[in-house]
Amino acid sequence: MKRAFLSVMGIFLFTALSAQNYMTPELLWQLGRVSAQGVTKDGKSVVFSVRKYDMATNGSTSKQYIIPVTGGQPVEIMNGTSLVHDRHISPTGEYRIAAQEVKVMSIYGADHYSDLPKSNAMIYDDLMYRHWDKWEDGKFSHLFLYKGLEANGKDIMEGEPYNCPQTPFGGEEDYTWSPDGKTVVYVAKKKFGTDYALSTNTDLYAYDIASGKTTNLTEGMMGYDTQPAFSAQGALAWLSMKNDGYEADKNDIFIMAGDVKTNLTAQWDGTVESFLWKADGSGLYFNAAIDGTVQLFEVDYPGKTKKMPVVKQITKGEFDVKSLVGLAGTSMIISRTDMNHADELYAVNLTDGAMTQLTHANDAAYKSIGMSKVERRYVTTTDNKKMLVWVIYPPDFDPAKKYPTLL
Repeated sequence: MKRAFLSVMGIFLFTALSAQNYMTPELLWQLGRVSAQGVTKDGKSVVFSVRKYDMATNGSTSKQYIIPVTGGQPVEIMNGTSLVHDRHISPTGEYRIAAQEVKVMSIYGADHYSDLPKSNAMIYDDLMYRHWDKWEDGKFSHLFLYKGLEANGKDIMEGEPYNCPQTPFGGEEDYTWSPDGKTVVYVAKKKFGTDYALSTNTDLYAYDIASGKTTNLTEGMMGYDTQPAFSAQGALAWLSMKNDGYEADKNDIFIMAGDVKTNLTAQWDGTVESFLWKADGSGLYFNAAIDGTVQLFEVDYPGKTKKMPVVKQITKGEFDVKSLVGLAGTSMIISRTDMNHADELYAVNLTDGAMTQLTHANDAAYKSIGMSKVERRYVTTTDNKKMLVWVIYPPDFDPAKKYPTLL
């Protein structure tokens, strides 16, 4: 979401040449960042936050709101997270799970030499010693299982030099509960050093609470396995790439029911970003890139039949369907952005793809900013293929004038 927002605003910076207002860094930072917490448990409302930044104080403030899924006036609330489903809590309410860092390896000089307690030198003899903007300091993110309100949890990855959630961008989508609350399924790349640095082979691991046993559910699947999620009926879905070491591989939706694995999108020429199960388990909704945009799709789950899964596109337009927030009856709540607007929340009619805008965090700001005309063009490449390009005009574009161009 952050990346999409910044790219949209980067376009504003370039194109706002003769608009009502020039886009400036100051105006950019005044815009609110909309982020959804989820659909309430009764399916009637959406909880979201709006974060605003203050350049003078170099700080930010965030407020939470609730709004009906049918639209209306948002109401400011406190502790809205309690109103939506908490995936840390097991379906039975007996257990909860949380991630915390655990020191597993000795990295600092003080760890190795007791007579140098103040040494903060970091000692490495292998990759990975740094991941993006974070040094590997010997601590790893592990999942802890708590029963009821007990203060001390059980580390279900005890002693392992591996992370869940994944670093640096992993989150709650990296672990989930089985519908009966007896199993935790989580994502981890259980490799270390150079092997870790060169591989994208994450796997899904199932931790059985009763026995304490961990099982690799995707053993032999050599690519990137992520985002595990169970249907209410107990089938497990996740996203999977085929090849190890290939970060831009096609992302497919796999289903596991019993010991049977099914690739629902194998015959579909696209790559999936994220998904949500249908309430009855008959299929899934997902978002994926198509023709320079990101749209909402659905695919049916044939179960044990031999029927070929069918992918259907639900939305169309010059916008990106970003996060899939949750289902609300015959609608889905999503965040949407386009070339002229940052993320806002919308309700999508799942029958015809019609959209209703729910949040209007930046309407006042947009009134003073000239909008850019956006034009879709296909050009013929040197190998006689058709390539999509976007032409984004400056606000108040005058075809009789010359403008600087960024290609």
